[in-house]
Amino acid sequence: MSVILATAGYDHKIRFWEAPSGINFRNLSFPDSPVNCLEITPNKQFLAAGGNNIRLFEVNDTANQPVLILEGHTSSVTSLGFQKDVEYLYSGSEDGTVKTWDLRSPTFSSSFDCKSSVNSVALHPNRPEIISGDQNGSVKVWDIGSSRCINEMVPDTCSSPANNNNNSSNPTSTTSSSFRQKASIQAVDISEDGKTCVAANNHADVFLWDPSASTNFKPLAKFKAHPTGTYLLKAKISPDNRQLVTCSSDQTARLFDISRGGGGSSSTGICHSNEEFRPTVTQTLSQHTKWVWDAVFSADSSYLVTASSDHSAKLWNLRSGEVVRQYTGHQHAVTCVALNDSST
Repeated sequence: MSVILATAGYDHKIRFWEAPSGINFRNLSFPDSPVNCLEITPNKQFLAAGGNNIRLFEVNDTANQPVLILEGHTSSVTSLGFQKDVEYLYSGSEDGTVKTWDLRSPTFSSSFDCKSSVNSVALHPNRPEIISGDQNGSVKVWDIGSSRCINEMVPDTCSSPANNNNNSSNPTSTTSSSFRQKASIQAVDISEDGKTCVAANNHADVFLWDPSASTNFKPLAKFKAHPTGTYLLKAKISPDNRQLVTCSSDQTARLFDISRGGGGSSSTGICHSNEEFRPTVTQTLSQHTKWVWDAVFSADSSYLVTASSDHSAKLWNLRSGEVVRQYTGHQHAVTCVALNDSST
C-alpha cells in the first residue's frame, strides 16, 4: 500500500482511509479507552495506537486483531514513536515515565522517571536520545544507553515579565519563580536533520533550539503561535525541516517558516529571543469548527492532514491552502492522525 492514512479518537475506533478518495475501508477497535496517539512504522508494516495500553496492529492483516499488546504504563499513553529501523518503540505516559519497548516482547526494555505526567516524546534522529515534554513545564533529554537525563530545560512563558528584560534572551532562563510562569509542555519534536528542536506549551508559547551541540541546546527563538487565551495542542516539524505546524483550541492549525534565514517580521510580533531568526506565519488553516488536536505532514511536506473535535480529519494542499479531501465517519472527537506516504 503506497499511502497509509489512519485516524482515531474518543469513539474507540481506528479508521483507515483511502487518502485520495476519502473512503473509509477498514476499522479497528480499541475497546479499553479512547485513542490518544497513532504512529505508523517507517516500513509501513505496523500501526501503533496508544491509550490505556499500546496496541500494535499489522497494517495488511485483515484479522483486525492486535499482534502485540504492550502493557507496563500505569496510566494513559500520550505519545509514541518508532526508531527508524523499527528496532524499538518509545512512549510517554501520564504515569510520569518514558519507556522503550523491544517489539519482540510485551514488556518494556527501559523506563525513565520524568516525575511528572509526560505529554510528548520525540527521538533524536542521529543520537540515541529521547526528548520529553511534561506537565511540569520541563523538556528533558534522556540518554537511552545509560537511562539518564542528560539535559533539562524549563522555558519561560512568553508572557513572563522576565522576558521583557533586554539581558534575558534565553528561552531556557531559570529566573526567579516570582517572575516565571510554568506551563505544561504539550508537544516536543525534532527535525529530521537534527538541527531544530521545538517545544510548545499549553499557552501557545513555542520555543526553538539548535540541538546540534553534544551537551547544550542553543536557543534560537520563542514566540506565541496562537492568541492569548487559547490552548496549543500539538506542534510538529515538517520532513523538509522548513515548516512548523501548531494545532489549537482556536479551531485552526498554523504554519510557520522555521528555515534559518527565512526571517522577515513575524505576524505574531511577540516575544522573539533572536533578532536574526524570526519564524513567520505562512498560513492559517481555519476550516475546522472545533479544536484541532493533531496534524501530520506528507513525506514531501506539500500536504497536511489535521484531526479535530468536529469529528473529522482534513487533507490540505499547502501550496494553495485549500482542503482537498475530508474524512468523516467518527462519532466523537478525532484526536490523532497517522500518515505514511513515503516512497521508501
